Formats: sequence, C-alpha cells, structure tokens
Amino acid sequence: MSFHFDTLIDRRNTRSYKWDQREALFGNKDILPLWVADMDFPSPPAVQEVLKQRASLGAYGYAIREDSYFESIQNWFQRRHNWKLEKEWIVDSPSVVTTLSLAVELFSEPGAPVVLQSPVYYPFYDVITSNERTVATNPLVIRNGRFEMDFDHLETLFQGGAKLLLLCSPHNPGGRVWDREELVALGELCLRYGVIVVSDEIHCDLVFDGHQHTPFATLSPAIADITITALAATKTFNLPGLLTSFMVVSNKTLRSQLEKRLKTLSLHMAQHFAQDAVEAAYREGEEWLEAMLEYVKGNLDYALAYLEEHAPLIKPLKPDGTYLLWLDCRELGLDKNGLKDLMYKKAKVAFNEGSIFGSEGEGWLRMNLACPRYIVEQALAQFCEAAKG
Repeated sequence: MSFHFDTLIDRRNTRSYKWDQREALFGNKDILPLWVADMDFPSPPAVQEVLKQRASLGAYGYAIREDSYFESIQNWFQRRHNWKLEKEWIVDSPSVVTTLSLAVELFSEPGAPVVLQSPVYYPFYDVITSNERTVATNPLVIRNGRFEMDFDHLETLFQGGAKLLLLCSPHNPGGRVWDREELVALGELCLRYGVIVVSDEIHCDLVFDGHQHTPFATLSPAIADITITALAATKTFNLPGLLTSFMVVSNKTLRSQLEKRLKTLSLHMAQHFAQDAVEAAYREGEEWLEAMLEYVKGNLDYALAYLEEHAPLIKPLKPDGTYLLWLDCRELGLDKNGLKDLMYKKAKVAFNEGSIFGSEGEGWLRMNLACPRYIVEQALAQFCEAAKG
C-alpha cells in the first residue's frame, strides 16, 4: 500500500492548533509551523474509515470500552515491544499529561521535590508546579553528541528526599532512545531510594532502525512495581485531537488510587470515537507506521545534511527516534528573544524556542520533521538564509 506523506492536508481554518494559531502566537499568519508535535500526515486509512463509520451512526451517546480495545493494545505491545500486558493493568486517561499530573498529586506531598531530567517536554514542569510541588532538576549531559543521564547528581536528589521521578522515554526534545543498561541503572537507583517512576513513553513506537525502545516496567518485576507507564496511540498515528491515552500500572495499590481519582474527577468514561480509532490503528496501522518512519528518517537525513552545508554554526543532536530535531543554536550568539526574532520575523518559520524545555534549553530550538519533505526544505532554506544575515 502506498501512503501520501508528500501531500499536505490544508488544515487552515479548521480550528487547527498548529496552523490557525500562527498569527496569535507568532505575529504572522503565513509562518511555516514546525513547532507543536503533531504530524501533517493523514492518519492510517483504517483509522479514517472507522471514524467515518462511527460518525455515520448519527447519534453520539455514551460509549463503553469492549474487550477488543484492550486486546488490540495487548497484542501491539506484545508484538512490538515484547511486553505482556494484563488487561487489568490498562487504565484509560484523557492524556499522558493528565496521567503525569494525577501521579504528582497522588504520590508526592505539597512542597515536595519531584525530579525531572532537563531539558524536557515543558508540561513536566507545569504538572509539578501547578500541583504546588517543587521542581528538582537533574540536568542531562551531552557526551559524544547525545544526551546521557547524570546518575551521581540524581542520587543526591534522592538522598535529599525526592520520592517521585518523571521519566521521558524516548526523550523529548532530544530524541534519545535510552539504552537498556541506562534504564537498569536508573531503576536500581530508584529501588534503592524508594522512588516511584512515572515513565512517559508516548514516543515508544517512533524509533529508527538500529535502536530499540525498552519499556521501563519490563526491566524487572521489582521495577514494574514502582512504575506508572503513560502511553498513547496519539503520537504514533497522529490522533492527538481525540484526547485519548492509557496508563499501564501493574502495582494494584498504585492503580487503585489512580482509578479512584479518575472516577472522582469523572474522567473515567469512554470517549465516543477514540477507542475505535486506537483499535483500528493498533490492528491495521503497522504498515503505515513503518512507511511513516522511513519517510521521517529521510526528512532527518536531509535536515542534517542541509544544516551541515548551509549553517555549520547550528549543531543538531542526531535523534535515535521521535520526529523531533533538537538544534544547538548557541554559536549564533542570540538569546531567546533573538532566536524568536530570527525565526518569526526574519525566517518566517516557527520552531519551538528551547527555554520552554527548561533553562538548559536556552539557545536551542526544536524542529518538527513530521511534515511533507518540501516543507522541511523550505523551512530550512528560509531559516539558514536568515541566520546568515
């Protein structure tokens, strides 16, 4: 089957967060948007078809989750990640960020430190501070052109009383797919200090050849017992607007607390469209996913070569996965306002300005590569030309 990744769906004037916020956010409605992490690709054909069928019912009442939905998740993670899930471990949540926030609320005390590894997806900060906890930053270090964890520093945070860690695996914005050995070392440290881990693995299926995602909870039964894994089909198959995700929690005590809180907030009901889309994606979307990853890898290879030739001062971190590219622009000598001016006013492109991922991201930009190749080409040409002047 052929898929049309080179064709841009016109999402203007469709209430698109990515396309219809350009003037409000960046001051120009014609800016090329390569910022928020959704794709400009059509979702898998099976997803489109099942949503059409669901919409054709004409009545959109309360829905339930059927066994086939859970089985599609179980089969996918067994096949793709060698992870055998029990049905009762799977708990639906409106979003991965919802799961992160609930875990912070339930498994830490007001004012307590919650650890994140910066720079990292900016809602990690929000769910800590909005729950009136304290951000405990364990900065990642760059060695040999990739992010690595600083275990010595992390241990000092655990010694200081931190009992909850938010893990980003694979890492956003850096694209690191953590090696099994790194995750084992992390897990052993968390076990030693009695730390609960909330592992955001929403990008787990977006991994390039030569790398393998290891679900944190698969490392050992003991590590699984301290882990809440936040997952979704939304990044994999371009479904974020359906607001659906799920968590995997084998620890019955942790899971019951999360389920109770979801019910208290009335977030436990099934969504009318989402379950059908997720099931169709997991059952029939694998060929689409492989083709999409190959296409995005082509975009990545193009971007790396173009930047090396036309903007050697910009040093990208080559990602192991995700469709995001983390660009080190510090040699341009611009602060965050200077980078915004370069992007929005001079280059007419919108990447993410790096300081939103934490102070360690200042001087960096995040670029979304999940779009037709010609958009990548045009954005890089405009940005590199503007950076010269």
